[in-house]
Amino acid sequence: MKPVLPLFLFFFPFILVAQYDQSKEIEAQQKHENPRMRFKLLQPRAATYVPWAVFDKELEAFSENRYQELRPLILEKDIFTLQKQINSRKLSYEELVLFYLYRIKKYESNPETALYTIISLNPEALKLAREKDRQLRNKKIKPTLFGMPILLKDNIGFAGLPTTAGAVALADNFTEDAFIVKRLKEQGAIILGKVNLSEWAYYFCEGCPLGYSAVGGQNLNPYGRKVFETGGSSSGSGVAVAANYAVAAVGTETAGSILSPSSQNSVVGLKPTVGLLSRTGIVPISSTLDTPGPMTKNVIDNAILLQAMLGKDAADGASVISEEDFTERISTATLKGKRLGVMKSLLERDSIYKKTAETLKALGAEVIEYDAPQAPLNNFLTLLNADMKKDLPKYLSSFASKTVKIKSVTDVIAFNLKDTLLRRAYNQKIFETVAADTTSEARLEAIKNELQTNGRIFFDVPMDEHKLDAVLSINNYHAAQAAVAKYPAITVPMGYKITGEPISLTFITSPFKEADLLQLAFTFEQATKIRKPAQKYAE
Repeated sequence: MKPVLPLFLFFFPFILVAQYDQSKEIEAQQKHENPRMRFKLLQPRAATYVPWAVFDKELEAFSENRYQELRPLILEKDIFTLQKQINSRKLSYEELVLFYLYRIKKYESNPETALYTIISLNPEALKLAREKDRQLRNKKIKPTLFGMPILLKDNIGFAGLPTTAGAVALADNFTEDAFIVKRLKEQGAIILGKVNLSEWAYYFCEGCPLGYSAVGGQNLNPYGRKVFETGGSSSGSGVAVAANYAVAAVGTETAGSILSPSSQNSVVGLKPTVGLLSRTGIVPISSTLDTPGPMTKNVIDNAILLQAMLGKDAADGASVISEEDFTERISTATLKGKRLGVMKSLLERDSIYKKTAETLKALGAEVIEYDAPQAPLNNFLTLLNADMKKDLPKYLSSFASKTVKIKSVTDVIAFNLKDTLLRRAYNQKIFETVAADTTSEARLEAIKNELQTNGRIFFDVPMDEHKLDAVLSINNYHAAQAAVAKYPAITVPMGYKITGEPISLTFITSPFKEADLLQLAFTFEQATKIRKPAQKYAE
């Protein structure tokens, strides 16, 4: 069947990236030891939209010389430093946005460096930045996030750009702002655009590559392009932050979708307690477990972004009011006297984790080794299947634009079968399983309760026995347990393997203790300063 271009490609005047011959790259990729890294394609099969084309005139006037002059003022800098540069007139909000747009074009327009992480860019971004500069000249009060360019995972609603979840079926899904996006705008943030993700938040195809979507193509890891996995499903958010394509990004997690790509791309990712941040306007997997969260280059920016998204949302039954000031609490951070639990099984299998435990001791923490309790997560996938089967139709009826004709998981499956070449490069086996689910409401509630009980046993038994402030894990190793327990988790870079692949330390604690997690993570980060930028994307 002849491929059909997604409708969103016609939203702006556009140019198409020349489709280069990927065959040799794809052939070489089939030798990768990891089956999920044996890609079928890099660019999406649809002609690829150039999102920066709308800024062509401004980018032509923004020279490489000016980019290089601004690079030491912007690259790898935290929000407080950027605001200081702007207040001292060394930099403007307009130049900050131009710098990121130029950088995106610089790397993404070159097939040898493209990470396939940007799906769309906000055509109003520069206009908004100029307005922020005018407000600054008039000395209007500005919040910390004021004027900062932020990228969104493309399952988060933003008025003016389609919200695709990486799927061709949602290519023309123009929605209103998600609740958290409204909060970001109220705080003065500039939404720079949307980033790629594992399609349908990686609950779509079985055994397919992390970071692949039909709309965005194959997201790649800047620390090892085509060598290391990006993690998923918030792959684009992790990759974009690591590549310095924006100040920060927002991801979403059901079970590991923030922790995994943050770890794989050596950035800081926080999975909050369900309910701390609104889910309204976000394409769902599970109303039981879903949550958005901040992904940043450092912990202080993570706290700032989290703070900006807070707010009670009447439309989200899990939403809570939080009066916490996360940035203020960080200033009193210390590891002295903190009791941290480390799992003996991880100490035995990972030398970097073991070395990190010794570092934490040297920093004044009390490190307690323990055997993780047995707490099976039976029927975990049944929970996801049953939730998605009912939650996705609710989203499609309440938030998707009227131009979207699909109304259910079954509709998506049928839609994709009309053009498998373009719409379903790998398979849609998980969606087929979701469509076949027959779990009753009573059975689903029983499963939720059992999973939450076992998830909390996994953490509460050692935490209660040893009076722990937090449990320490690696990457997203225990993301499923944290998800069903509804415990928050933050992951922070703790090193790099011999191959150069990033690895992170993950702090997990009790619900709504995000401030405690941020304190622990901040102290560890500042004492060790382990994170380093991806070498090929440091210019």
